[in-house]
Amino acid sequence: MSTKNVGLIVEIPLAISSFLFAKVNKFLIGNLYSIYLKINQKKANQWRVIDNQLVSSAINMGVLMTKAPRWNTHAIIGTLGPFAVENELSLDIASANNSAQSWFAIFYDFPNYNTVDTIASKVDNREQWQSIKLKKGKYTIGLRYYNYAEKLTLPAVKIDGKKFTSTKEIPNDSNGFYHSIISKKNWYFLAIHYYIYTVLKFRKYLPESFVKYEFLPVGAIDTKFYYDALDMGEILTIEVDQNTLDKYDIYVTVYDRCSLPVQWFTVKSLQEKTKPLHNKGYYLIRVRNEGKPPEEFTDLQIKLNQG
Repeated sequence: MSTKNVGLIVEIPLAISSFLFAKVNKFLIGNLYSIYLKINQKKANQWRVIDNQLVSSAINMGVLMTKAPRWNTHAIIGTLGPFAVENELSLDIASANNSAQSWFAIFYDFPNYNTVDTIASKVDNREQWQSIKLKKGKYTIGLRYYNYAEKLTLPAVKIDGKKFTSTKEIPNDSNGFYHSIISKKNWYFLAIHYYIYTVLKFRKYLPESFVKYEFLPVGAIDTKFYYDALDMGEILTIEVDQNTLDKYDIYVTVYDRCSLPVQWFTVKSLQEKTKPLHNKGYYLIRVRNEGKPPEEFTDLQIKLNQG
């Protein structure tokens, strides 16, 4: 048995401990955050943007690192809710269409955060509002703006025909914090994400549903994912054909073992490479095609090589 394989086996007890620690923290922080939003209704009624101000809070970082740790470095993200709905929710799609070439809003039930519906940028540009029917209950919205414009506006929302929140202008450099986010690396973030690298290294021995649940973002129903572990010094080579390059948006993010992003880029040529990793980590590639489900990506040609 090679030294590399022995090292992986030694890691298993640490990974199991990390897995258990992560689950306990996700449960505790998730419930505390839900209680906070229920109590602080003013916050729930306003769009919240993941930006430098938000991540400057240690509490917010703890919430994000347990609830949404696969940072999307390519989209500006806004969240809204929870809020009560009797029958119908309407979204100001005109503001969204004017803000980004590609966007989608995901509607989650609360407090379970199961995806219940989606509105994406393929909707009729001639309309100002798009409505969806919902069962009586509480919901939240996760909004992602890709390929965004200079002027960004988060959309107004109506609930059961009544105005719930107004539009909100935000700066288009809201994602600037990613360039320094690695400085927030600490033992706690390593402890709750340590097991992910091990899960990916042993993924062929594990149920794929388990690997996806532990690693992939929730709710992105029009996105195809590619992902795996990367060893120290390893380089990922991405090769595509011209049709794939022309038709699809391919976003690459590389994370260190704490799940903090260290590299990211959009594929713009037939071959792209990541830089060598300084430590163990993993990558996540998001492939999008304007609102179409991944099973329709039949002509997608992408080849990945690690070495």
